Amino acid sequence: MSTLRLEIVTPEHKVYEKDVNMVVVKGISGELGILPDHIPLVTPLKVAPVKVKIGNTHESIAVHGGFMEVRKDKVVILADAAELGADIDVSRARLAKERAERRLAQRQAEISAIRAELALQRAIARLETVEKQE
Repeated sequence: MSTLRLEIVTPEHKVYEKDVNMVVVKGISGELGILPDHIPLVTPLKVAPVKVKIGNTHESIAVHGGFMEVRKDKVVILADAAELGADIDVSRARLAKERAERRLAQRQAEISAIRAELALQRAIARLETVEKQE
């Protein structure tokens, strides 16, 4: 089965680099599945898990926004932040999700609501990443 190289890079370091069979991301226009020999493209990404298929196994990486560049044999994700499932503190992510939901329910100030919504998206992405690997 053919593969393509996936790299997920943040401003601090390279989070992930492997040869994979398929990459699934959530772009701003919807979900995208990338296979080897895909047409070149660049798209902004939503805060969501990136799903990876390697043979018969699946992996998830929490990606907190950024951009994806697709080349014929390589996908590069330039993320604001990214976390492997093993690096996610599940209890901390659950607390962050609950805190963000409370803030959104209160709707105190517009800027506070935007920050709470982003915090909620990051917490959900972390939890979905961990749940996919269990």
